[in-house]
Amino acid sequence: MKIISLTVELIIGFFLLFIVVKFVGKKIIDQITPFTFIASVVLGELLGNALYDEKTGVFYIIYSMGLWAVLLFAVEYLSQKYLSFRGLFEGNPSALIKNGIVDREALKKNRMNINQLQSLLRQSETFSIREVAFCYLEANGSISILKKTKYQKTTQEDFDMVIKPVYVPVTLIRDREVLWDELNDLGFTESWLKAQLLTQGISDYNDVFLAEWLEEDGLFVQTY
Repeated sequence: MKIISLTVELIIGFFLLFIVVKFVGKKIIDQITPFTFIASVVLGELLGNALYDEKTGVFYIIYSMGLWAVLLFAVEYLSQKYLSFRGLFEGNPSALIKNGIVDREALKKNRMNINQLQSLLRQSETFSIREVAFCYLEANGSISILKKTKYQKTTQEDFDMVIKPVYVPVTLIRDREVLWDELNDLGFTESWLKAQLLTQGISDYNDVFLAEWLEEDGLFVQTY
């Protein structure tokens, strides 16, 4: 009976967790803010503790996760509705470097030291503070950097080069399976795809591990 009870609780917990994450949104997965980080941790703890506590039944699992989901929905709704509420729960970015000068008070306010700032800069491929014009500490703990003009990467516009359009590569075959929706969205047909594969000596979809189409670059195919 214990195995049956645990199985039922696991199945219910699985679907409840899926529903909560699905409706709350991707923010709880990416943990964009301190609140979403705490919310995801507590959500996992609620489910884990409820499952392995023998005194906790299915009703309490549904109730605890349902109540937590309602609170999450309420916070998300109020955050969308009211700016002050959004700042309270999501936090605001802090300027750690302004016009090339490190703001020591901002570092102190965020309980950071210069070593930690330098470490975050290096992780963002910036190895000297002298390169930075502005640096913001985001609510999720990451940093955003605007470099000084002479340290910024050159672009095609800087050399008066013709700017070419950018295309997104589209996967047409993955693990032997043709992605017909992607093929149709591009306006191609099955006969076109077969012709493209034949030019590379491939006659059977089952031989294809990955086929990717990129405008102006053609079809890239990797076989098994």
